[in-house]
Amino acid sequence: MAASSNPRLKPAALQAGDTIGVVAPASPFHRESFERSCELLRSQGYKLLVPESVFAREAPYFAGVPEQRARDIEHMFRNPGVRAIFCARGGYGSNYLLGLIDLEAVRSNPKIFLGYSDITSLLTWFHDAAGLVTFHGPMLNKDFAVTDGVDGGSLAAALGGASQWGLGSAAGLEPLVRGRAEGNLYGGCLSILVASLGTPYEIRTAGTLLFLEDVAAKPYQVDRMLMQLKLAGKFEGVQGIVFGEMLDCRQWQDQPYRLEDVVTRVVGGLGIPVAYGLRSGHVTRSNVTIPLGVRAALDVGEESSLHILEAATIAAAATAQQK
Repeated sequence: MAASSNPRLKPAALQAGDTIGVVAPASPFHRESFERSCELLRSQGYKLLVPESVFAREAPYFAGVPEQRARDIEHMFRNPGVRAIFCARGGYGSNYLLGLIDLEAVRSNPKIFLGYSDITSLLTWFHDAAGLVTFHGPMLNKDFAVTDGVDGGSLAAALGGASQWGLGSAAGLEPLVRGRAEGNLYGGCLSILVASLGTPYEIRTAGTLLFLEDVAAKPYQVDRMLMQLKLAGKFEGVQGIVFGEMLDCRQWQDQPYRLEDVVTRVVGGLGIPVAYGLRSGHVTRSNVTIPLGVRAALDVGEESSLHILEAATIAAAATAQQK
């Protein structure tokens, strides 16, 4: 199935002075680190809208009941004073919201929606079903709260409307399989992408540059998930693959093989370029923001580079014309 048959909707660019709405689609979070992140964003000139419901907890591991979490997201999209929506944390539970959120609220009010990990299920659904360009990148519970937790350059470029910009070795990219390809960026957390298979929200990968990342999955589990994507035909039509840092994805400290060798064994024969190590999502530092749904080029040679070929956001006046 093709990446998305919907016309792409690009949100308005984020500027200092704009209001960022905060949602908690999945698990609860630590209040202290969350508040540090909020203070950092305020110090950078942004206003924050934080509803009390984001602090809710529902046993055993949810940030409130699904209906409330879904309504919070809908309200942020419909609120004309909110320019961007940042997620507080991943964890688990975003899949409960699939089908509960009114997609018309998303289509009629395209806005920046930023997160990773479990949020992948919403990033891909909003893209596939509503045509919205979404953003895989830092969240409030962790990344904004720590020194060097966010890659500021990519965040500004992706959310601010830069028309052409790139990522390379400084963002962690290393070569695995040489080649060059173009396609729409798409993907997220590997385990969440695999969990979509066989559901009405199954990922649409044909024609994409596919981004895959995860955390604390053992190499044989990564192998198994990649094989599941392969057997499900999800690599058919994929133009290139970019792996993330794959943080803590090892069997043990001194295992006699590299994860790079494991993934190359599965995808190395697809005849497409493959790069590894992009620090977006679960990372050790400097979480990179990448826009999902925009045209990009992957070059893999002696070094690797990922070039974003178009702006992911547009001026507010142009956004109004989309409606």
